[in-house]
Amino acid sequence: MSTPTVAIVGGGFSGVGMGIALRRAGIDSFTIFERADRIGGVWRDNTYPGAACDVPSHLYSYSFEPNHQWSRRFSPQPEILDYLERCADRYGLREHLRLGEAVSAADFNERRGRWSVRTEAGESFEAEALVTACGQLSRPTHPPLAGLERFEGPRFHSARWDHELDLRGKRVAVIGTGASAIQFVPQIVPQVERLHLFQRSAPYVIPKPDRPYHRWQRRLWRRLPWLQAVSRFYVWGVLEAFIAGFTRAPRLMSVARRRFEHQLCDQIRDPRLRRALTPEYEMGCKRILISSDYYEALARPNVELVTDQIREVRARGIVDESGVEREVDAIIFGTGFATNDFLAPIEVRGLGGRELNQAWHDGAEAYLGISVSGFPNMFLLYGPNTNLGSGSIIYMLEQQIEYTVEALRALDRSGVAYIDVREDVQRRFNHELQQRLVSTVWQSGCHNWYVNEAGRNVNNWPGFMSEYRRRTARLDLGDYRLVPAA
Repeated sequence: MSTPTVAIVGGGFSGVGMGIALRRAGIDSFTIFERADRIGGVWRDNTYPGAACDVPSHLYSYSFEPNHQWSRRFSPQPEILDYLERCADRYGLREHLRLGEAVSAADFNERRGRWSVRTEAGESFEAEALVTACGQLSRPTHPPLAGLERFEGPRFHSARWDHELDLRGKRVAVIGTGASAIQFVPQIVPQVERLHLFQRSAPYVIPKPDRPYHRWQRRLWRRLPWLQAVSRFYVWGVLEAFIAGFTRAPRLMSVARRRFEHQLCDQIRDPRLRRALTPEYEMGCKRILISSDYYEALARPNVELVTDQIREVRARGIVDESGVEREVDAIIFGTGFATNDFLAPIEVRGLGGRELNQAWHDGAEAYLGISVSGFPNMFLLYGPNTNLGSGSIIYMLEQQIEYTVEALRALDRSGVAYIDVREDVQRRFNHELQQRLVSTVWQSGCHNWYVNEAGRNVNNWPGFMSEYRRRTARLDLGDYRLVPAA
């Protein structure tokens, strides 16, 4: 049998990593479809002021491609995007890229054992395997605010930042207090005349242990790369240990909570504001954020924290539920992403023409977060239940990529038309996950982006990173149906 042809959807860390792994495995028959005009995923899209990683970059990078030139412990967005571009060049991915090609649909032909991939431009391509690398944080969401269409000023999401707009002297409304807002708010506060920050619920914000790297440190890592490997392993170990606080020993969160309380009390002197910035849910239920200047920004005299809900938007302002109208010149949404839909809006049809959303009507699920029963030769990267409360998603992606390469090799060697994860295997695996997730902090009662409307956690992994590595270390073909070629 010839080497499988592979269609990869998405050109972020997942898609680039998958392409590199295929090249290293001697598989050159692949194409990476990227909807934008360049690779990068979230690190291409999120260019707002202050955008940076919240995982130390020695761990937030490919293990096989350490970067000795990070300027800081938590690298800024331009450096991460540049790192991905250099990886694509170094491993010869440019000839495999189809930029500006958004995939709209993928259908599996059972008789031929091949996927038909269609783009929004109307072109069709065939491949024996489909790898989705769409990410969980790629589709911005906007709250359904009454009257928003009447607003006469500029409005945009933080992931679609309007760099043409000069915020100096403007009255700005920021809606949302998530991971992006805590980075860009401190950057724009010195520029604006007035900033109204609309908060639905307060996040836990702990100090960011960031620092610049000296030139001598970068030279040392280049000459003695094992030192950077030690740093990577140390960061991995610290974050790995912290996972227990989310999944099995909530009392371990007390250390992080003390850091939160100390920073809040130190930077916010106003007791009323301090109360408004104190969350009313268990620490870790929502994403814990890191910043050393967020609270300082909110203490400035030109900033107002608004905790009343928004009733409506008018032509020149926002009215809260108590009837107070605040006139603003621009609205910035820091309201996150559609995280539970995964492959949407791509229409994916598997065996018998079954649509993936039908298979996922109770919530997305996949065996090991990678394979979905009834959708043969399809492999998900950063799929359901592979997100982390603590750790690096790049570490998780590498395990998924290695597993997928092994599956493609098995497809090549076995002479079958397709492999399809058994429904009973997937069912047992996901039953175990959901049973374990019930007792985690993520399901302790808050409203977060991990749990869907049915109350099912479809995003997070309930264990350690090392457990996931162990469980994906070897492809067991007994978990799959092997269907011979006709």
